[in-house]
Amino acid sequence: MTTHTETDRERLGRLYRTRLNRGRATLGEMFGGHVEVASQGAWVTSSEGRRFLNCGGYGVFFMGARHPRVIAAVAEQLQAHPVATRIFLEPQLGLAADALVAKAPAGLERVHFAGSGAEAVETAIKMARTHGRHRLVSAISGYHGKTLGALSVTANDVFQKPFRPLLPGVHHVPYGDAGALGKVLAEHPGECCVIVEPVQGEAGVILPPEGYLRDVAALCREHGAFFVLDEVQTGLGRLGTWWGADRESVTPDVLLAGKSLGGGVLPVAAAIATRAAFRVFDSDPYLHTSTFSGAPLAMAAVRGALAAIEEDGLVERAAALGARMIPEITRIVRDRLGGLVREVRGAGLLIGLEFTAPGLAGDLLIELAEQGVVANHSLNSHLVMRLTPPAVLTEPDLEFLYAALDRACEAQAPNYLEG
Repeated sequence: MTTHTETDRERLGRLYRTRLNRGRATLGEMFGGHVEVASQGAWVTSSEGRRFLNCGGYGVFFMGARHPRVIAAVAEQLQAHPVATRIFLEPQLGLAADALVAKAPAGLERVHFAGSGAEAVETAIKMARTHGRHRLVSAISGYHGKTLGALSVTANDVFQKPFRPLLPGVHHVPYGDAGALGKVLAEHPGECCVIVEPVQGEAGVILPPEGYLRDVAALCREHGAFFVLDEVQTGLGRLGTWWGADRESVTPDVLLAGKSLGGGVLPVAAAIATRAAFRVFDSDPYLHTSTFSGAPLAMAAVRGALAAIEEDGLVERAAALGARMIPEITRIVRDRLGGLVREVRGAGLLIGLEFTAPGLAGDLLIELAEQGVVANHSLNSHLVMRLTPPAVLTEPDLEFLYAALDRACEAQAPNYLEG
């Protein structure tokens, strides 16, 4: 039970500043200093009893918070066997892997579970190394995490500079430009590992030209490159399809999943690979390990999450909601902000609002929180505010979101519109 002392704003702010991170404390204060203590479905509740519609969470809450199917699976496993010895066989691990493979693109048959998306990226990089692909090729403005290997392919100088030198032999090419990728691969045949996203989330929800993923897959085959598709944010229904790969019917050597894979209850990610890509890992179970990889509690969450997505038809619902929301959001922001809106774009429930004025995305994000809606900034684009709402939004939830967005835009318009 959370006590009043534990949720005291001033005390928590002091603990953040002295025990965690001063910048994180400042960020919390910018957003009103609210203390979140409970969540259910699409809503988060503060210590003062105020409710916020959660359209943020960086893609974690695709099925909302505390989905009954996930909670039941985790609660049952918690009472029985939360952490395994990793010596004996354990049923939840095998069953979770099988359930995930059943939903993955055809040809992906092996799974390595991890605790975060960045860990899954590291797994894929190491897997590529076992096949002699020691050069890494990623897209400009792509985001793949901040551990050293993952950071090497996250093409953002702000995040990289304090930690250089990073991995050698890394190339960054323009996203959506198959020709630029092909040129690098042709210069280094049989040496490259390519890692891209189906949609660049942290870059501000950048959708590539139609056919781009098919071109990437074909170029990798032509030049003997190892193809990694990072679906940590886009996978499991977020784009209105089970995977971004499904939009163009491609099968990479490795597909990465995460964020919503734990059902919004536990952190878990995965690298899902072809049998050929996984071959060296298959031969030695101690080659790439982690103490908590495949922990039964996390695997119960995975099974519950996959079941919830299927049983509730959340993939289809994400597609339908996105098709309705993007035009309405576009209308609201253009009515209030006019030419300050460069574009509203997205796929399914990954939606980006790009503005022309520096600072507007951040101010709107703060204002939206004041109006009762949680959204996200974009780590690699300060001009874009993102919405990653859950697929469990109801009609009243949508009306609340539209009204809050309208009020937030109205409040900020005088600060940016001339006259």
